[in-house]
Amino acid sequence: MQQFTMSKAAVKISGDLLSNPLCEQDQAFLDSMTALDTAMKRMDSFNQEKVSVEYSGVFPSLNMAVKRREQALQDYRRLQSKVEKYEEKEKTGPIMVKLHQAREELRPVREDFEAKNKQLLDEMPKFYHSRIDYFQPSFEALIRAQVVYFTEMHKIFSELTDQIDQAGMTDEQRERENEAKLNELRALSIVADD
Repeated sequence: MQQFTMSKAAVKISGDLLSNPLCEQDQAFLDSMTALDTAMKRMDSFNQEKVSVEYSGVFPSLNMAVKRREQALQDYRRLQSKVEKYEEKEKTGPIMVKLHQAREELRPVREDFEAKNKQLLDEMPKFYHSRIDYFQPSFEALIRAQVVYFTEMHKIFSELTDQIDQAGMTDEQRERENEAKLNELRALSIVADD
């Protein structure tokens, strides 16, 4: 989820800019950074509410089956390790009793793991072979989600532009102004030529 990561980074950047000491010195800069921070938070909120929902529940039953199998595997390995520990010890009466108990405890856990593993081994090839049938509607859903996402982002950034662009300058005028300011900065003696 590139948009999700990007929006998290944008929120961090806008928060860092908002806490910049320049915001304390320049009210216009503070207003711009506040508007940017609000827009970035709206973008992140939109991602969390809308876009991530599109992807998180695509195959909930398959995801749950894999998680249940992983949990069963962890339980199986833990108990198998316990059995192996008793098998390595000297074969005294109490150890043999504990070994027998550990094997009895292991049996249903192993059967549970093997059943869950077999189910996935049976179903995963079927799932894999049906991928083409799923690809077309998934691709269509992805495109629709992208349209929704970028439509909302256009709205958020248009509102941000309206808030920040109070001078009503054209893009060319703003570009010339930015270039002039950059040239002033480059002319400072503390700026090294690359």
